[in-house]
Amino acid sequence: MTTTDTCCTIVPYFSVPEENLDEFKALCGEFVEQTRKEPGCLYYGFSFHGNQAHCREGYRDAAGLLAHLQNVDALLKRALKISEITRLEVHGPESELAQLREPLAALKARFFVLEYGFRN
Repeated sequence: MTTTDTCCTIVPYFSVPEENLDEFKALCGEFVEQTRKEPGCLYYGFSFHGNQAHCREGYRDAAGLLAHLQNVDALLKRALKISEITRLEVHGPESELAQLREPLAALKARFFVLEYGFRN
């Protein structure tokens, strides 16, 4: 059994120094508003555990994910001045991940291949 689902998720975890947490959270609001306009975005939001932040985000396909990264490039650069990405995962079917491996290489992402499942 295989999947025909093209959904891609990118799973970044950020470590934010305590002194930068308020500024980082303010940026999260900007990220959400900027991303809200993207037609390829299925869901998007930030969750926190102390000074660790996780961005929960999913896109229709690789093209939607790449469009998002271009859309939030300036915001991400600002966020990375006050935090660091401690883990970055990308999940999706191989046909979509193949389109993401090179563009995300500098971010040292771990790629997880979706092999079984469905999406309603």
